[in-house]
Amino acid sequence: MSAQSSTFKPTAKMAANAERGLALRERFGRGGTEVGVRRARQLIERQDLEPADIKSMFSYFARHEVDKNTSRHCWGSDDDPSAGFIAWLLWGGEEGKKWVAQQRRKLS
Repeated sequence: MSAQSSTFKPTAKMAANAERGLALRERFGRGGTEVGVRRARQLIERQDLEPADIKSMFSYFARHEVDKNTSRHCWGSDDDPSAGFIAWLLWGGEEGKKWVAQQRRKLS
């Protein structure tokens, strides 16, 4: 299977997480950057991702794992979500992290 095949198509759960992240971002006015918003839209459309996207996502999750250790707002909450949690969802959430790690190994 080549790197340009549908191997790199985001899952439905990643798309749902991205949609949830956009809704929470709009509701609370926090979380994520314009890059994260663009990534969320890409995941929602379930477009095939390029190898560069996989590498970028892998790096995002590695850098932002520490955001789970929040004392302001709540990780995982729909009522008082942390900015980091909202951003995490924009990038596909936990499912996105697991999926991108699997895809990254295929690029090595």
